[in-house]
Amino acid sequence: MGIASILQVDEMLGDFNRMNKRQSLYQVLSFAMIVSSALMIWKGLMVVTGSESPIVVVLSGSMEPAFHRGDLLFLTNYKEEPVRVGEIVVFKVEGRDIPIVHRVIKLHEKEDGTVKFLTKGDNNNVDDRGLYAPGQLWLTKKDIVGRARGFLPYVGIITIFMNEYPKVKWAILSILAIFVLLHRE
Repeated sequence: MGIASILQVDEMLGDFNRMNKRQSLYQVLSFAMIVSSALMIWKGLMVVTGSESPIVVVLSGSMEPAFHRGDLLFLTNYKEEPVRVGEIVVFKVEGRDIPIVHRVIKLHEKEDGTVKFLTKGDNNNVDDRGLYAPGQLWLTKKDIVGRARGFLPYVGIITIFMNEYPKVKWAILSILAIFVLLHRE
């Protein structure tokens, strides 16, 4: 650690020590408002889109050329809309924590009206039956997290980078928290 960075840390700690209790409480409350606002926005998006995860990041190249690793997808999951062949869905499989983004390639309609479907990544050679839970050959609507409605290219690469390097993530979050707590208006 260089002398300049030690001086910056010392200066920040000095700023914090000069704050009175009222200013400190104000900064902590401001930080709590920012966090709770973000959570409220997320929950609001969940209600509006009908999806438990209205925004996801593409984590692999299995959907290239449609979507690339790091693309940010916007999802909806309205229950009344039927699943169609060719549609890009995000689904969760039992036993896996991370949702998968792939295209519906086949529908299987039963006589009782239930619909099952099969998915495949555009850049994959085989369908997704190898990714499904053991013994599962088809997906159902309950497996769907959402359907891709739009995307922002490569915006999610920051999320991938922070998950692959957790020390960077915690450093960035710590710096932001310190900034919010020490910044006076």
